[in-house]
Amino acid sequence: MLFDPGERKVTPESFAKFIDATNEHEKSGIFVAEEDGQILGYIFVQNEKPKRISHRAYIVVGIHSDSRGKGIGKALFIHMMDWAKKVYLHRLDLTVIAKNDAAVALYQKMGFEIEGVKRDSLLINHEYVDEYYMSKLI
Repeated sequence: MLFDPGERKVTPESFAKFIDATNEHEKSGIFVAEEDGQILGYIFVQNEKPKRISHRAYIVVGIHSDSRGKGIGKALFIHMMDWAKKVYLHRLDLTVIAKNDAAVALYQKMGFEIEGVKRDSLLINHEYVDEYYMSKLI
């Protein structure tokens, strides 16, 4: 959501370091849906250690365009939320482009609520775009 096509340069080595760092933190995780070796979608859960915020995590969701509307996102969310309960997370946060009706509908279906609007948060194709700040208490 933050990068234009081709703007983000991720090497296999840098992504491996990201995975290792995530796996070292008990309340952070990476959840991937795949079929026949093809990634259909993912959820990254990012938690920070300070005690006052250790009960919450920020999530990043991506579902391949060919896999949308097929239950992949719902299945990832269900699995991730079951895991989040086991590691004693209490709050999940995310942001989403306000005009992304399909994503907003999925997040609301999974129990997320809009808490606020980040006005003109992104600049996409020379147009300022709002984001919703959403959360779910588990």
